[in-house]
Amino acid sequence: MLKCDAGVSKQPEHTRIRDTMTPTALLEPPPVEAVEGPSGVPTVLTVDDEPSVLNALRRVFRSQGIATLQATSAAEGLSLLKTHRVDLVISDMRMPEMDGARFLERVKIHDESIVRVLLTGYADMSSTIAAINRGAIHRYIAKPWDDQDLVLVVREALSRRDLEKKNAELTELTKRQNEQLRDINQTLETRVAARTAELEQINGMLDAAYADLDNTFVLAVNVFSSLMEMRGGHPGHSRRVAELARETAKRLGLPDRDVRDVHLAALVHDVGTIGFPDTMLGKPVSTYTAEEHQRYRRHTIDGETALMALSQLQGVARIVRQHHERVDGKGFPDGLAGAEIVLGARIVAAASDLDELAHGHMGEINHSVERAHSMLRGGMDTRYDPAVVETLLQVVVDMAAAAKDDLQIDVRDLRPGMVLARAVLSAKGAILLAAGYVFDERVVRQVTNFSTKEGVHLTLWVQRDSIPEGTPLMAPPRVHA
Repeated sequence: MLKCDAGVSKQPEHTRIRDTMTPTALLEPPPVEAVEGPSGVPTVLTVDDEPSVLNALRRVFRSQGIATLQATSAAEGLSLLKTHRVDLVISDMRMPEMDGARFLERVKIHDESIVRVLLTGYADMSSTIAAINRGAIHRYIAKPWDDQDLVLVVREALSRRDLEKKNAELTELTKRQNEQLRDINQTLETRVAARTAELEQINGMLDAAYADLDNTFVLAVNVFSSLMEMRGGHPGHSRRVAELARETAKRLGLPDRDVRDVHLAALVHDVGTIGFPDTMLGKPVSTYTAEEHQRYRRHTIDGETALMALSQLQGVARIVRQHHERVDGKGFPDGLAGAEIVLGARIVAAASDLDELAHGHMGEINHSVERAHSMLRGGMDTRYDPAVVETLLQVVVDMAAAAKDDLQIDVRDLRPGMVLARAVLSAKGAILLAAGYVFDERVVRQVTNFSTKEGVHLTLWVQRDSIPEGTPLMAPPRVHA
């Protein structure tokens, strides 16, 4: 094992290096060309003004598979650093022109990642401590050194450098990946936001299309109901029943879908009578013959059959079939009782009978409002659901009070957004526009053009609160008394 005393090159009287080196080795100059290891092999730069020390260090590292670069001065060492890849520098402390501490400080400035080791004698300890304090070196090796200790120090230093390098690379990689992830996340968020906005727009369009389709469907049912009444001789009956039934269903807490079914069922609850002969239509039920009564008792089944073909009207068809059932089980066609009868059918039954009592369709007498209300209450627990009757009668009272706030305006004052308070009927009682219709620009234009073209003076009842504030009216409105 080679041991080198720092005094060998500087103090000839020491004999340790002479004992382990041939005279040729002592006089052997450093190689003219530096030996740099291939990629993956660590390279150590040794700097000492004594060639014998450089040769000794080269032999130690060569046996360990470590490539070396050698320089006899600090200036030469700095020059090699500019042209070669170096992992570790070992420098003697005492050198002319620039000592080892100053040289290693320059190495640190050049590349802080290079491991810096100082060879020093005990007499140089104050300079060594100063170098450590300046952060110029990682380790120092005292002269004379032990080869195994030297190799161990270098191996540990190189391992630590590799670890620090890998950590730095991983940190940089993580930083880049985080930046990429941040960019990707931002891009994804932008795409998600754009896609969400697109889906919301599509959903809005679908909702609008569905609402338009549903409004068209309801309007078609209204038209069909009006056509039935034109033949049946009871103009306005279905419309009035539908308005009462819809509001009653709302107050009883039915879901929107069920409220819609109740409203539509009320409009077409007598669709099964469309095949009745003219002799039956227009006269009170109490005057029917036995044969006519038998046919009348089938009209709910015929009405259900007529509606079942439309998938949107399945719930409506069920209400139509049951609207002549009684809570005491004595109704028709199935003799259902109490909760066996769907709530929508119980609502339509009470609303229809109330209107027929007031207009003389059930018997031969037109009863007063008070009498009709009294008769309806008298049928609670036998014909009608008590909760339905009480709610229905309150709806009638509230509608009468609300009607006092309706305004009758000239068609020239009609504006988009106004809400029709009362249905517009034809001369024969057919519904042209149902109560609650919200006017848009197209319909306002059509109604106005019709009035002008035909020379017909039209007035419409609209809800007071639907008239935009500050809207000028060409004609003074009339308030319903």
